Amino acid sequence: MLVLGRSQVEALLDLDALIDALSLAMADLSANRASAPDRVAALVPERDGFLAAMPGYVPSSSALMSKLVSLFPRNAGTRLPTHQAVIVMFDPATGEPTALLDGTAITAARTGACSALSARLLAREDATVLAVLGTGVQARSHARAMCRVRPIRQIRVAGRDLAKAAALADDLSSVVDAEVRVASTYAEALDGADIAAATTHSPEPVIRRPWLAPGVHITSVGYNPAGREVDDATVAEALVCVESRQAALAPFPSGSNDLLVPIRDGVITADHVHAELGELILGSKPGRTSPNQITLYKGVGVAVQDAAAAGLVVTMAYEQSVGERITLR
Repeated sequence: MLVLGRSQVEALLDLDALIDALSLAMADLSANRASAPDRVAALVPERDGFLAAMPGYVPSSSALMSKLVSLFPRNAGTRLPTHQAVIVMFDPATGEPTALLDGTAITAARTGACSALSARLLAREDATVLAVLGTGVQARSHARAMCRVRPIRQIRVAGRDLAKAAALADDLSSVVDAEVRVASTYAEALDGADIAAATTHSPEPVIRRPWLAPGVHITSVGYNPAGREVDDATVAEALVCVESRQAALAPFPSGSNDLLVPIRDGVITADHVHAELGELILGSKPGRTSPNQITLYKGVGVAVQDAAAAGLVVTMAYEQSVGERITLR
């Protein structure tokens, strides 16, 4: 069995190849070729956390795996990330376990890359201004990935802690070819932005309709069981797309409060979810229909994303002779 640590995974994972692999995986999922059962979770209520199991199979990547991922929001601001994970890969022909690898880096990379895929499908081609809401791992991942699919010239970073926003802006300035600055409020960051990437744990919406410019594409991946990132007015007006209807509209811990709450309150119905990303890729559903249309991608994370990403990493590891080999027998 091949074993890969976090630094090795980060070095092996090519962002452009990942976005392309996710496109194939999303198409597989919507065409019912891939398998991604609902996640199951063991709750840790005294820490507001949970441990979830996410098995998945993607034929386009020849990847069969299961991810164990923990979400402990109280880790925010500590040395530990809020999301931590490991992934076990299996041979899809025999079921034999073949690799064990860090899943924390993969979770961060594939989430930002899938948001970038949504921007490639839905954002205006001339989108140049990106608002990044949040200052954690996902904020950095989203900023890097968005610059690969649209000609981003300015990035505005906003968060609850201005010092953390400034630190992220400084870090991003060294890895992206764009002007990066700090916005003092979410509203300031969103003013005139072409793409908005919400990556927060906020219990209150950080995306509000009065703050949005015409034609903005919104990506929202934040999770808070007690709140949501996007307000009712934005959800109601936007063209809403998801990875999987089944996952996005499932009960806790899989589904999204950003959609479930307005459905519960009668603001929208489940039919308001326009398309899965795979349906846009396959051409069975249309995407943006006008320059001023607001589009929203709500991501909750599905196992086929992890499978596609892990498949890329393991392939590159074998090609480059990276990682440690161990025997379980």
